[in-house]
Amino acid sequence: MSGNRRKALLVSTAVACGALLMTACQDTDAAAGAGAAQGSASAPASAPAAAGAAAPSGSPAAGASKGSDTAGKGTKGGTGSGADSGNGEKKPAGQVCGANDISWSTKSETQAGGYILITAKAKAGITCVLPAALPTVAFGSDGTQAGPAEQAAGKQITLTGNTAAYAGVNPKTTKANGGKEFNSIIVAVGDNDPNPESLPVGTITVDKPVVTNWHTSAKDAVPAV
Repeated sequence: MSGNRRKALLVSTAVACGALLMTACQDTDAAAGAGAAQGSASAPASAPAAAGAAAPSGSPAAGASKGSDTAGKGTKGGTGSGADSGNGEKKPAGQVCGANDISWSTKSETQAGGYILITAKAKAGITCVLPAALPTVAFGSDGTQAGPAEQAAGKQITLTGNTAAYAGVNPKTTKANGGKEFNSIIVAVGDNDPNPESLPVGTITVDKPVVTNWHTSAKDAVPAV
């Protein structure tokens, strides 16, 4: 083979190989482009799933929302102590007075043959109720106790602030001479009061004593002779 034919054959072969290389590169680029296009097209399909992942009812976010609503209702509807007034408000229930809830004082009066006026006021910061019952008034340690000076039953009185209740004690209702002498009386709110008070009254003669009901006016607490 001559040198010119050999050279021509080599050139022809080089051109053919170059054409094959260009075709392979184009096929590779086309495949890569198609894959990229498919990847780009499939990416939006996963977006709804991601958005839907935040919405399931069993998710922590949903549970927290429901929990917050429940806690709010519980706080709003919580119950307090005391008696229900009927309109959703709570008011402290009434408390029966004990002798140690009261500031006591006594005064000797000359009206109606002489008697002892007992004044009862609630101590500072206390509101309590004197029941519609006879005050318990006793003398000494021998069990001598005042009976009722009135036939009608009394009314309960709420003591608070400067509100006062009055009762009158006639220590001697008999006409004959004699009796026991004392210089104090024992007062209580009912026979079961655990904290009776001893009040000074000066020297008095006691014989079949009587006591009035509680009254809101001192003039109504004068015991009958």
